[in-house]
Amino acid sequence: MTAEYEPLLRRIADALERLAPTPRPDTDLTAADAFVWHVDSHRLEPVPQVSRVDINLLQGIDRQKAQLLDNTRRFAKGFPANNALLWGARGSGKSSLVKAAHAAINDEVPGRPLALIEIHREDIPSLPVVLGALRRAPRRFILFCDDLSFDGQDAAYKSLKAVLEGGVEGRPQNVIFYATSNRRHLMPRDMIDNERSTAINPGEAVEEKVSLSDRFGLWLGFHNADQPTYFAMIEGYVRRYGLDIDPETLRAQAIEWSVTRGGRSGRVAWQFIQDLAGRLERRLE
Repeated sequence: MTAEYEPLLRRIADALERLAPTPRPDTDLTAADAFVWHVDSHRLEPVPQVSRVDINLLQGIDRQKAQLLDNTRRFAKGFPANNALLWGARGSGKSSLVKAAHAAINDEVPGRPLALIEIHREDIPSLPVVLGALRRAPRRFILFCDDLSFDGQDAAYKSLKAVLEGGVEGRPQNVIFYATSNRRHLMPRDMIDNERSTAINPGEAVEEKVSLSDRFGLWLGFHNADQPTYFAMIEGYVRRYGLDIDPETLRAQAIEWSVTRGGRSGRVAWQFIQDLAGRLERRLE
């Protein structure tokens, strides 16, 4: 009987081997200060140049900046620190602050102890694999997920809950999780309300949904910028990059730009500066 099925079993084994990802050598986690996780190949790709701005250019978020820097500094020095959720208005500087804080603390603490690892929202179920690769690494890691949220019947949030707190192994001491989201509870309000209306025990259903954000010990809220803050952002960029423009003209153009964009934010300010630098034929370096 065994001999009869041997050719079939060999073909199945060969097919599975072809489907498996090509083995790759272990990534050198000291080769760069930032990496991107690729779930298809289970590989951490080094990022030679991170797209970010200097932390001193981030205006109107002084409290959030101070709190995240303090949390990151403690983590870099080996002391207890919290997972952080940066939530709020679009374009208000959430992801910029994470990347800027990582660079600032690495410049401040000897030995550049922190590596930033970006994981995409759709790859959250593979978190245990990432943590397994980082658990024994001789470095400390900020695991960063930008624009994190969950919709519909998406159950990936349960994987994240187990990783942040509550799993058997737990989060490694050399890993911290930072996430940004437009939603405070990472779930749309209608999804939470629907759970409340259809559940046998509405309270338990809602708790299941909102308890994910409770896994983050540090919550930082971000809101739309007022006009003085918007001008401060733009004037800071103008000084930093040496853009030659009359202050009154600058303000008039900045106001017009914000009106056409339908609001004021750090993202809108940066887009205006890019447009201005292009018109002045100046490079932003």
